[in-house]
Amino acid sequence: MPSETSRDIVLRRVREALQKPSPHLPPTPNLTSPVFAPPADDLTVLFAESFVRVGGTFYYCASEADFFDQLFALKKERSIEHLFVWEPELKKLLHAAGIVFTGDETDFIAHADAGLTTCEALVARTGSVVLSSATASGRRLSIYPDQQLVFARASQIVADIGDALARLEQQYGTDKLPSMLSLATGPSRTADIEKTLVLGAHGPRSITLFLIDDLGA
Repeated sequence: MPSETSRDIVLRRVREALQKPSPHLPPTPNLTSPVFAPPADDLTVLFAESFVRVGGTFYYCASEADFFDQLFALKKERSIEHLFVWEPELKKLLHAAGIVFTGDETDFIAHADAGLTTCEALVARTGSVVLSSATASGRRLSIYPDQQLVFARASQIVADIGDALARLEQQYGTDKLPSMLSLATGPSRTADIEKTLVLGAHGPRSITLFLIDDLGA
């Protein structure tokens, strides 16, 4: 009978080891526990810092009147001639403030300078804006215009993406979620071609958020 080769010895030891139970079984992971520890900082401050870090422009508004003033100044500063607003709540606000906007789809494709929408939630850890197709802005108003403007409230800020999804499920129900959900984290960008960063390749070239303080002092 031929003697075992080194290869035979290794394979035999592997087979024997596989037949024995492991003395140290790894603990069963808790898939429901959060990946990150809860943020230590104020969520509003954390969101503002994260949002600016990914390339967004952030405006803090102490009230709706403050929002009107800052939006009016931004329109003038950026020479925005065509501001499209399709959500009834926003149209009512801007109409009362005397801010000019386009409330329908007239010349939208040709003159989509900027679009103003609301959002579903704000994710503090990543600086992301959660958008959906459930509003009158639909799928296009937050994607097609060159400049994306967002009207949001401080009460919409959550710590993580999981918290944002839980908020959506609570609002719409697990079986009736909007057909489109997206996370806007900074302006649209790509570096696919020769590693050169290009803004606005697949969406808005800039994103600006007006955060209205509805939490009080």
